[in-house]
Amino acid sequence: MQVLVVEDDAVLADGLRRVLGEHGMTVELLADGTQAELRLQHAETLDVAVLDIGLPGVDGFELVRRLRARGSALPVLLLTARDAIADRVRGLELGADDYLVKPFATAELVARLRVLVRRNAPRPGLLALGGLALDLDAKRARVGEKLIELSAREWAVLEFLLQHAGKVVSKQQIIDAIAPWGDELTLNAVEVYVSRVRLKIADAGVTLRTIRGFGYMLEAGPPAP
Repeated sequence: MQVLVVEDDAVLADGLRRVLGEHGMTVELLADGTQAELRLQHAETLDVAVLDIGLPGVDGFELVRRLRARGSALPVLLLTARDAIADRVRGLELGADDYLVKPFATAELVARLRVLVRRNAPRPGLLALGGLALDLDAKRARVGEKLIELSAREWAVLEFLLQHAGKVVSKQQIIDAIAPWGDELTLNAVEVYVSRVRLKIADAGVTLRTIRGFGYMLEAGPPAP
């Protein structure tokens, strides 16, 4: 995830770069609204932008207005020390997707950014591996020609694993991807959902491996003897 953070408080900006980096995000920092305006004119390489409202040069409100005027759909989260409802409403009406009032919990920022990126990411209509297929539009799962029933959480786990087929994903990555903001999901619960999914796709010609100490990997082919 490529994140642009525009924040003129150097201490806060450095802290955000460290925290977001720890969650696998690549962070580009700017401290001036004028510089940010130039960067946002080429926003196609970004996944999301975090903009402070009170910036030197061009403020966060104006950056959002200009971004939307150019037709860009880049997700934007505003950071503000202003807790007046009018300021929040103004930001959203100008085209911001979300906002956080300072001070805020960094875990909440991470969760909100991931939600924004997921919400705006294009998705294929069908995910398939071996004899397993998920129709994302019709919300149907098949093993061969047979429909299988999945709970909402089981579906979300399987969809995430299929999106990352052939790669190891951790339990925490699964939680971050499928749990809505504010919804609690434990590591033990992930184990339960993965076990249920493994049973339901047992005849699909795929293997859902547990990589001890790292997480899970879904791959084509039967389990190794």
